[in-house]
Amino acid sequence: MKKSADFEKGLAIRKKVLGEPYVNRTLKNTNALLLPFQEMLTEFAWGKVWTRPGLTLKERSMLTLGMCIALNRPNEIKIHLRGAVRNGCSEIELRELLIHSFIYCGGPASVDAFHVLLDALPEIIASETVAKKAKPATKKKSSLTKKS
Repeated sequence: MKKSADFEKGLAIRKKVLGEPYVNRTLKNTNALLLPFQEMLTEFAWGKVWTRPGLTLKERSMLTLGMCIALNRPNEIKIHLRGAVRNGCSEIELRELLIHSFIYCGGPASVDAFHVLLDALPEIIASETVAKKAKPATKKKSSLTKKS
C-alpha cells in the first residue's frame, strides 16, 4: 500500500529529529497490532504538525519536552531529549527548561525529568557525537551528569 505524502514527510522529519536508527528500529519492531498506531503517529504528529511553519525544530523540541514533563512521561522525555539535542538545544537550555517546569509543572514532575536527563543525556551526547563524526569518539562529559 502506498503511503501518503504526509506519511513520507513525517517519516523524514521523524528520522531527522529522533535519528534514523531509532526510527528504523521502532518501525521494524512494530507488529500488526501496533502498525496502525505507528502509521498514524508518523503521518499526523510528524507529517502534519512537526512539518508546519511557524516554529523551528528546536522550539518544537523544547515545547514537546515541556509538555512531556507536565504529563510526567519519562519514556517520552527520553525520546524527545535526543530530539532536542539533535535540534541544537544546549545543556543550559535544557537545564533552564527543567527549572522553569518546576514552577509550572510541579516539583515531582520536574525532579523526575531531571533524573531522566541525568541518566540519558551522557549516552545521547556520546552517540550523537559518534554519529556526527562517524568515528569512535570519547564521551563528552556533561556538566549536568551525575557526579561519581
